[in-house]
Amino acid sequence: MDRQNLTLLTDLYELTMMQGYFKHKDQNKTVVFDAFFRNNPFGGGYSIMCGVEQLVKYLDELHFSSQDIEYLRSLKIFDEDFLDYLADFKFHGDVYCIPEGSLIFPREPLVKVVAPIMEAQLVETAILCIINHQSLIATKSARIVHAAKGAPIMEFGLRRAQGPDAGTYGARAAVIGGCAGTSNVLCGELFDVPVMGTHAHSWIMSFDSELEAFKTYAKLYPTACTLLVDTYDTLKKGVPDAIETFQWMKEQGLPTDHIGIRLDSGDLAYLTKKARKMLDDAGFPQARITCSNDLDEHLITSLFEQGACIDSFGVGTHLITAKDNPSFGGVYKLAAVQGKDGSFIPKIKLSENTEKITNPGNKKIYRVYEKDSHKIKADLICFVDETFTEDKPLLLFDPLEPWKKTVMEPGTFTLREMLEPVYLGGRSVYTFRKTMDIRDYCLKEQDTLWEESRRLTNPHQVYVDLSQKLYDTKLQLLDQMSAH
Repeated sequence: MDRQNLTLLTDLYELTMMQGYFKHKDQNKTVVFDAFFRNNPFGGGYSIMCGVEQLVKYLDELHFSSQDIEYLRSLKIFDEDFLDYLADFKFHGDVYCIPEGSLIFPREPLVKVVAPIMEAQLVETAILCIINHQSLIATKSARIVHAAKGAPIMEFGLRRAQGPDAGTYGARAAVIGGCAGTSNVLCGELFDVPVMGTHAHSWIMSFDSELEAFKTYAKLYPTACTLLVDTYDTLKKGVPDAIETFQWMKEQGLPTDHIGIRLDSGDLAYLTKKARKMLDDAGFPQARITCSNDLDEHLITSLFEQGACIDSFGVGTHLITAKDNPSFGGVYKLAAVQGKDGSFIPKIKLSENTEKITNPGNKKIYRVYEKDSHKIKADLICFVDETFTEDKPLLLFDPLEPWKKTVMEPGTFTLREMLEPVYLGGRSVYTFRKTMDIRDYCLKEQDTLWEESRRLTNPHQVYVDLSQKLYDTKLQLLDQMSAH
């Protein structure tokens, strides 16, 4: 799963257009494509970039096998000269990405591809498939982790995921977004992330008594003993049996530093408060309470508002499927075409919907931070030949309401370029990082948001601004198009 040829993971029209450019070589110009999204999912104020590692591996493996060629030949729509070209195909382009685990915002390029158009078209579908899915899950994870207020989140949605790839790469994305670990063992092996889990109700039911099941489990795993207490009756049976098991562990000389209970049903606010008191009164204040049962960021917030006593959470279905917003909505649009002199000519897509009008040209992104707080002030999209520095005033304005302007004075802000090369001249220049290191980076990234932008409902939206030059060019192109 971590190294495989996904070359035919594409839409048919990418290949038919590719053959068209092959036949009409004068149309196979070098172009710039941007992958971006228009709205933050879940009604949120930010999103998380994820999937760059798999994207780079996809490009590394990009080639048409003899089996691929035979299959395409069987479709009877491709000519032999084109199939011969595909047999020796290699990607020659440049690819730039916002680093994995970074905060991302609507309308800015997440991935920029600079390549001959037939090559840039071929990679479109896979780029969107990879980045859309993993960024969606990482964003959902970040919201859930934020709602948990420091209580660890375990991702355990594999059995509810839309297939093995979604379950495994989704689990990795969830960890990058902030989850402490996953129940997915394959994800643990492939990406070296912590794997976690307890036991099922069936473990309890397979024994003659709940107490026997608990003691057997405790003897097997004394250093990770979390007992599922809601198989029969949580407060009358499960918690008392867990307490008796913990007392038995002390008598047997087994450690009780890592004990706990898990609840997977019922009124979790009420049950956890009662269970907490029972555990404390029995002399086990160190026993942790874990909860699961179709949780999401809103239910977790509600549980804490009700005073629930919960130390950690297991979150499955709502996380791994992004149940309330199952699509990220990223798109891939042509932004510029290289002219005969080597410069890029900006291109724009018009639409009846204002938000669907694209930003033209070969672009880069500056992230603007307030120097004192190191919180994000705005993102500034500009042409690649524009340079902004921290020692000169910086004009920011809302491209939708350009009369709203802010001038950042020197010494009050810092700048960071966001798009980094991962492929240059058809060769990888990407440095692979450990997933847990990306997670640490992602958590630090989220600290650069104002709390108002992290609200789960009605958050403040981070400004994504255009440079004056880019804004003027966009207006000029719109005027030219409307005149036609």
